[in-house]
Amino acid sequence: MGSPSKKATVAPGPSDLSRLVDPESVAIIGASDRPGSLGARTVANLLDHSDFTGRPYLVSRTKKTIHGLPCHTSVLELPETPEVALLVVPAAQALTVLNECAEKGVRFAIVFTSGFGEMGEEGKRAEAEMARIGREAGMRIYGPNSPGLCNLNKRIGFMFSPSFHLDQRPGPIGLATQGGGIGRCFLQAMERGVGVGLWASTGNEVDLTVADFVRYYADADDISVIATTMEGIKNGPAFADAALYAAERGKPVIALKVGRSDYGARAVASHTGSLSGAAEVNSAVFRQVGIVEVDDMDELIDTAALFTRKRPTGREKVAVYGFSGGGCAMTADAIGSAGLELAEFSEKTLTRLGETLPDYAAVANPVDATSDILSRPEIGHESLRAVADDPDVGVVLYPFPCDYEELTGQIGASIAAVQGETETPILTVWMSDRLGAGYTELVEGGLVPVRSVRNGTKALQRWIERGRWNLDTGWRPIGTAAPGGEESGGERVTHTEPEAKELLARHGVAVPGSGVARTADEAVAVAERVGYPVVLKVVSARITHKTDVGGVAVGLADAGQVRAGLERIRESVTAARPDVPFDGVLVEAMAPAGIDVLVGVSRDPVFGPVMTFGLGGVLVELFQDVARRLLPLTPEQARALVEEPRCAALLRGVRGGAASDVDALVDLLVGVSRFVEVNGGAVEELELNPVRVLPAGRGVVALDAVLVTSGPLEGAK
Repeated sequence: MGSPSKKATVAPGPSDLSRLVDPESVAIIGASDRPGSLGARTVANLLDHSDFTGRPYLVSRTKKTIHGLPCHTSVLELPETPEVALLVVPAAQALTVLNECAEKGVRFAIVFTSGFGEMGEEGKRAEAEMARIGREAGMRIYGPNSPGLCNLNKRIGFMFSPSFHLDQRPGPIGLATQGGGIGRCFLQAMERGVGVGLWASTGNEVDLTVADFVRYYADADDISVIATTMEGIKNGPAFADAALYAAERGKPVIALKVGRSDYGARAVASHTGSLSGAAEVNSAVFRQVGIVEVDDMDELIDTAALFTRKRPTGREKVAVYGFSGGGCAMTADAIGSAGLELAEFSEKTLTRLGETLPDYAAVANPVDATSDILSRPEIGHESLRAVADDPDVGVVLYPFPCDYEELTGQIGASIAAVQGETETPILTVWMSDRLGAGYTELVEGGLVPVRSVRNGTKALQRWIERGRWNLDTGWRPIGTAAPGGEESGGERVTHTEPEAKELLARHGVAVPGSGVARTADEAVAVAERVGYPVVLKVVSARITHKTDVGGVAVGLADAGQVRAGLERIRESVTAARPDVPFDGVLVEAMAPAGIDVLVGVSRDPVFGPVMTFGLGGVLVELFQDVARRLLPLTPEQARALVEEPRCAALLRGVRGGAASDVDALVDLLVGVSRFVEVNGGAVEELELNPVRVLPAGRGVVALDAVLVTSGPLEGAK
């Protein structure tokens, strides 16, 4: 898990959800006894298939009794206020019923009903009214468009699913999804031993969100690992803050974010009406706050299950063990391709293996114990234990290429016995489509077999990488940023380059010596003050790409070249943009040679201000070699940002080349972050491209700056 060096500043959430997931009283509004109806299934799941010990109430406008319990025509008629109300009513009645719940003083309302935000603008207006009702009454709303909630560790089901009574395997995983089907998919991994303690499927999230349940799981004693699938994120800073809160409490969050492609984003919009956000930004933020991002459901299940076995340190090396030489070789290849490292056995381990296994067995990692263990399972137990005990082994990957019925059943039982004797996780890979006795033994032994070498290796990779992550206590949401990255509402203003540089310089961002000149004499005076050679650039908030209109002259070495350069710029810009008045030029000292990088800030619609770093100039568009971080940045985070993209090798010095001034670059990134933080939501876009990074000890300098704001800036004239 990594060891935090100091406590983060995240704080507990504003609402306790314990009475939602384990209440003393529940009302089902829309209860029914019509076979196959949602109301009947909801009643059966609570009364027949749950161990609910609280007080149930049924509300029906047409029935006097259901399941032997009296029915009431309205929640207002109940003899007490239920802590939770389950709304199994048509969309047209949902707002009326919610108002009645609010009047009664209901604490939590679970709205199963669909037909709201996912249907368009009218549905979104209805959701806004739902949110208002809940907010004014102090009633938390779960849903709508939700299959409900189930607390499997307590065996309580608030849902209409016909599978609830089948899909019950308690465990240490807290699952939070927005979609019901993929959440059910995770639950049904119980067939290979995955246990879920509580599943929340939050639907359209008019109020309670996945982030609320991540916070709840972070404090829940019966949950140790958090898994989530999301289609959209309603409040980016709140979600990131919840993930840090969980990390602070030693609970990893494993996430599958769908809607990453254009196709997926359109599907998300039609399903829940969620804003999916930019995939690259989502992934960057996830890495920053310690979320383990996965690519599909197999990865989500396999990785979450592995985290329940043991917490990684990030230093784990892998041992491959099996009874098939081909299977072991294939697995070793996958380990190498994933960038993982095979362990090197000690002499003691090699001796134990040599004494236990036949002479023709391969005892160096990977270990091929040969088919002898099929007839002599005791040698498999002893040799596997020797591998697991080796001091260089952090995890064992054990491929099963095929099923031999009772023979592999014996091996599976032996592996489970070894796992009970060692803390080293043994990750088994069941490759065969025949799920025989060996598979059953592995499942019952708690080994949660994965179904392919690729899946096993991917889970290991995610697990070990998360072990290298440390709780980055410097990050916190920018306090003045609106949830969801909403714009400040002010008019968008594009600043001139000299204005932008002057503002940034006040926050420690290094810029060249410069001055603005309208005439040739003024330009020469500035050039002689800052020192030759100089560059001239047209000054205009309406011209961003200056070179496209002939607005730049470089390498001017004396007064004559400065005068001529200014006239060339005036003529070129006037010809290219006759609609733009000529306001003069920025005269700047030419920077020494170095490496050009890009530093940019944009406002993501989900998470707010995000910094992008990579190669500068046109190379950033050609190679797309960039890294991103949610703002604000600490110096440690800024250094990690610099070191992430491939171009970091250039800054370190390649093939004997001089190292660049990375320390000064880190200071510049922190200065930019500070500028954005101080100015809250006013900064819409900021791009420094290029930033010239000079050799070590000589600093950095921002050669160009584009700044777009939508509100007043601190210190602006």
